[in-house]
Amino acid sequence: MSEEGNVGRRIVSSRHLAEGEGWEMSEFEFGLIIAFNAFSRWMTRCMSAAGQGDLNPLDILILHNVNHRGRDKRLSDIAFLLNIEDNHTVNYSLRKLTKHELIDSEKRGKEVFYRASAKGEKLCEAYRDVRRQCLLDAGSSELTGAQMRDLARTLRSLSGQYDQASRAAASL
Repeated sequence: MSEEGNVGRRIVSSRHLAEGEGWEMSEFEFGLIIAFNAFSRWMTRCMSAAGQGDLNPLDILILHNVNHRGRDKRLSDIAFLLNIEDNHTVNYSLRKLTKHELIDSEKRGKEVFYRASAKGEKLCEAYRDVRRQCLLDAGSSELTGAQMRDLARTLRSLSGQYDQASRAAASL
């Protein structure tokens, strides 16, 4: 099918959200849904191949965040960076990761700080190796590094729009 034939075609998950003006946002949201689910599936399978098959996507994101730059982090730091509003879900993952001995914690005053344990660091390295082998070395990306950076910048910008819209919706 020619590119011109695809211009008018709408690929959305909810037709009632794609009627009238702004249907392009519905098409973007459907792409985001598909990408989110594929990325979640990828993270769990990559982590399983790295040696830890019982972590969910949030656990994996938190482990990588705690391991990031080798700096101790508080629950609020982790939730803020990952843009997670519900600290209870972050706390649940932190307890799960501690139980698996992937992170260590230290109480300083009233605050608890988390860091990756040696076992957690090793698992993150194994994840990186699987990621390189299956995702990066596979050469399946059609995007250049500059295009990837632009796309990441656009997604961060759109997340701000969705955050602002969620605040507005909460005030209705």
